[in-house]
Amino acid sequence: MTAITSIGTINTPVPSYQEVTPYVDQKYHVAWCYMHAASGPCFTTTLLDELHDWSQALCDQRVQADIRYHVVASRIPGIYNLGGDLKLFRRLIQQRDRDSLLAYGKKCIDVLYANIVHFNRPITTISLVQGDALGGGFEGALSSDVIIAEKGTQMGFPEILFNLFPGMGAFSLLSRKLDPKRAERMILSGKLFSAEELHDMGLVDILAEKGDGELAVYDYIRRENRARNGFLALREVRDAMNPISYDELLRTVEIWVETALKLDARDLRMMERLVSRQGHVGDKAA
Repeated sequence: MTAITSIGTINTPVPSYQEVTPYVDQKYHVAWCYMHAASGPCFTTTLLDELHDWSQALCDQRVQADIRYHVVASRIPGIYNLGGDLKLFRRLIQQRDRDSLLAYGKKCIDVLYANIVHFNRPITTISLVQGDALGGGFEGALSSDVIIAEKGTQMGFPEILFNLFPGMGAFSLLSRKLDPKRAERMILSGKLFSAEELHDMGLVDILAEKGDGELAVYDYIRRENRARNGFLALREVRDAMNPISYDELLRTVEIWVETALKLDARDLRMMERLVSRQGHVGDKAA
């Protein structure tokens, strides 16, 4: 059980974590959630567990009931999140540990799904991308209602480079925001896209100047607040007409596990190159 503390000048009790820093801005009814995984800028099991606990605190309204906005961001300079824990993946694949791979995937979609359904509350979810978002990091950003990205950031799915695919909801999320064919092309390309390119596609909702991401969040909140009833109603229609179910995400994870277990030595060597990048960036940030 996590301790309950107050952060800064905020009086609202929030859980205290190792790799997540949440706080509540009571004036604007915003819950902020900053990621900062200790061992590297990826989804460690600790980060996932803490994000899940924070999500449940919001779903269960253990955090104040009048929150209207939830923002996920990163405290690692230049990095939003580099995706799944590739070092862990590599080890579990080599050990043929299907159960642990599946358990990791379920942790991912539990967090993702809570964000997709707005924590079962009238909350607008926002991803503030101030650095690169790759693989699962991009999936996480896409799960929000609104993506605000600073210019110069990059996002994409490199998994095809080591013969895998992003298995925690990328296709479902991209298909809802674009269409299935363009989702497939993006995933199979392995390409990294600039925030500017993604804004042109409609995947990034708001482009901010470098360093102005938080200001852009509050600018958006002020605009939505002027017609919040209409904004929420339109989102409800979108969710009804084009839903993403938990079962859909779970089936995708199951396919991802079976695909991961088919990777060969060459694929794992390519994965190792990206493992090195995650570790190098994590050491630099620390």
